[in-house]
Amino acid sequence: MKTLAIALLAGALVTPAGIAAGKDDKVQPHSDPYTAGSPDESHIAKEVRHELVMLPYYGVFDDLGFTVNGTTVTLVGAVTQPVLKSSAENVVKRVEGVTNVVNNIEVLPLSPNDDSIRRAVFRAIYGDPALSTRYGFRALPSIHIIVKNGNVRLEGVVANSFDKNLIGVKANAVPGAFSVVNDLRVEGR
Repeated sequence: MKTLAIALLAGALVTPAGIAAGKDDKVQPHSDPYTAGSPDESHIAKEVRHELVMLPYYGVFDDLGFTVNGTTVTLVGAVTQPVLKSSAENVVKRVEGVTNVVNNIEVLPLSPNDDSIRRAVFRAIYGDPALSTRYGFRALPSIHIIVKNGNVRLEGVVANSFDKNLIGVKANAVPGAFSVVNDLRVEGR
């Protein structure tokens, strides 16, 4: 009964977007380091993208993004380790031409339940032979799995709508997740 009450309470706190109420966790449109930038992208954006991708602790369970406004870079996203938040800010501060860094990266809460959901969603997606061949054999896979308080958000870029829907179905089949929000983008759209 206690588990059911917690699940119901957690469900009541979840908005339709799958994000806990009480905070404005909606991530504004931003550039992702794991996607190629546009050909006319500024020098600062290219360097920021490169520096973020090279961070040693940046992985599939983290979501980093940024916006560039003149010489100010705003970092957004969610990470599992506090060191990644501070490292991202430090490397971006050293980019030539950046005068100000606003660090809006959220550090996800420590939770053994969230960790088990992360691993289960990872196995569901990257355990599929077709998906792992297409998306898993990269230094930084393009599908990121963000889990906060039992709620899953999929971030990244996939090749087509079929892959996006298939990945969403596989993530929704993972037991223990309260909700799954499929924010994957189709390449070229």
